[in-house]
Amino acid sequence: MDDLENAGAAGPREGSVYETIREDIIEGRLPPNARLKVSELSQRFGTSTNPVREALHQLRGEGFVVISPNRGARVRPMDEDFVRDIVEIEMLVEPYLTRSYVDTVTEADAADLAAIQREIDANNFADLALHAELDTRFHRRMYDRHYNRHAVTLWWTHREILAAIGRRFTVSLSRRVAILQEHHELLAHIRARDAEAAADAIARHVEGAGRHVIEQLRAHRRSGSR
Repeated sequence: MDDLENAGAAGPREGSVYETIREDIIEGRLPPNARLKVSELSQRFGTSTNPVREALHQLRGEGFVVISPNRGARVRPMDEDFVRDIVEIEMLVEPYLTRSYVDTVTEADAADLAAIQREIDANNFADLALHAELDTRFHRRMYDRHYNRHAVTLWWTHREILAAIGRRFTVSLSRRVAILQEHHELLAHIRARDAEAAADAIARHVEGAGRHVIEQLRAHRRSGSR
């Protein structure tokens, strides 16, 4: 059974061709360098080739797919360089979104964030699925009202990618401690209405998350080469 058959063994899930292929790549059902043949994908989805071609070009624009002349489309490896590129973009986007949030934050908004953080602290990574849910809620509270939906979508897309890659590895104790500290520092700057300090804190938070994933990828590569 080839990669496309493995990815679609349970049949196409609900959603567009683009969404399903993207999910298969993020979750590893389509492995790095897997060929993405338009004819096979259109047969799998029971559609014409046009929606498949459009999906592949959209995925290429997001960095998930590489399309080469005479070689067709392949899944781009989610390697260290890929993570580095995403983190660098996130370090531009998140501070921008954070500044805007701090400029408009209300007492009720800050109290809401603090309440979510108390749940994060109480869980203290005991339930990793709950932590991921709470962490997502924390950050979405900050950005979901932003007027620039393209920027928010870009942030969310890259966050999903990093989260999917990060799920392959255990979060180190030192990184867990750092995450909690960084959240509390961010909250303090939000309460103080210090947009620049909050933007700097979120940039370091993103950088730390990216660095941890890259370190884990390197360790995994080294162990695999032995």
